Amino acid sequence: MSLRDQLNADLKDAMKAGEKRKLATIRLMNAAIKDKDINARTEGHDSEKLPDSALLDLFAKMVKQRQDSIAAYEQGGRPELAQQEREEMAVIQSYMPKQLSEDETKEVIKGIIAALGAASVKDMGKVMAELKAGYSGQIDMGKAGGVVKGLLG
Repeated sequence: MSLRDQLNADLKDAMKAGEKRKLATIRLMNAAIKDKDINARTEGHDSEKLPDSALLDLFAKMVKQRQDSIAAYEQGGRPELAQQEREEMAVIQSYMPKQLSEDETKEVIKGIIAALGAASVKDMGKVMAELKAGYSGQIDMGKAGGVVKGLLG
């Protein structure tokens, strides 16, 4: 079952169960997906629907936005809004694969570096491309960039 099918099935279940937060979050996710589909068509991509890997990237961005909002709300003394963002983030993360730990991430990166024969920071792009292709949604690419640079530098 694709992510889109899963989202639509869960949308119906959330409606029936009266889970307002989950329902609203899934609707936000569907809206973001439709927006991404429209942008892909206007950029000249042939397929109407983006693959699940592109959706995982989108979900990762949505999680990052929620994390930033939580920090801002907590700093501004709005714990109720921070809690709302946490609830949305939990729903979004439920559709993403399990995040790798820091140790697992380092091991994966070391394996990719060895497989590609990367020797210097000049090879960072190749390593990051391979990492993104194989582990999209499982690794925070922002943090991974620092790890790759540290291992190659």
